[in-house]
Amino acid sequence: MDKAVKDRLVAQATLALTVRRAVSFDVAPLHGLIVLAGVPGTGKTTLARGLATKVAAMLSPSKVNFIQVDPHGLASASLGKSQQQVTTLFNQTIPEAGMGGFAVVLLDEVETLAADRKKMSLEANPVDVHRATDAVLASLDLLTRQHKNILLIATTNYPQAVDSAFLSRADLIEYIPPPNNEARAEIIRDTLEGLGRQWPSIRNLANDMSLFVAASSGMDGRRLRKAVVSALAGSIATARDPNLVTSQQVLAALKASTQANKEVGREAA
Repeated sequence: MDKAVKDRLVAQATLALTVRRAVSFDVAPLHGLIVLAGVPGTGKTTLARGLATKVAAMLSPSKVNFIQVDPHGLASASLGKSQQQVTTLFNQTIPEAGMGGFAVVLLDEVETLAADRKKMSLEANPVDVHRATDAVLASLDLLTRQHKNILLIATTNYPQAVDSAFLSRADLIEYIPPPNNEARAEIIRDTLEGLGRQWPSIRNLANDMSLFVAASSGMDGRRLRKAVVSALAGSIATARDPNLVTSQQVLAALKASTQANKEVGREAA
């Protein structure tokens, strides 16, 4: 991850827990909300957890609790249940986590929690889904004004599916792109070293790193790791003994994964 991105996130988190507590909302309309957006597999959730760790270190020796919320667990087929659970989350669970210190809350895949109401129809979506988004916005405003010791970090794979009113409340929206050449080299090297602890010959493949990086342009971190590991299935022989895997097999796996990603992208378009 680009150091400038990490520094910007830490600075914004610091601002949310210092300036926001020192002045009124009317002067500094900060919601203590950071949104990380980007395609799946770019490490948004991992980055959010890392940011929470940095915030905890920054606030030491104060108590800092971390909560990760799975919005899918709040959905309910029962009328009004989703709205009730959202309200309980923001008005009770999250504030309790910040008692006696601070709390960093990760709202993963927030498009499930705050779906864009403009793109929903009452025919295709139950009223409860609309009300859940309304509850998120109302509860977020209340949480912001009453509990300035809480930092919210939301991730989304589909920012276009998130309600615009929710995004407008974000103090920072950071787009997390697929890894660049340097980052891809680090991911590939880390994967090879990890495999090499079990099968030492695999470590030698890092000598062809420049070829691997060139063949993996546009791939996200998750697909990149999977492609390198899938090279072990390049033949029955390498599947039985991964020490036999060659650079050509890794290169072929990367190219195949890249091509598959392009095909999926064309179909989605």
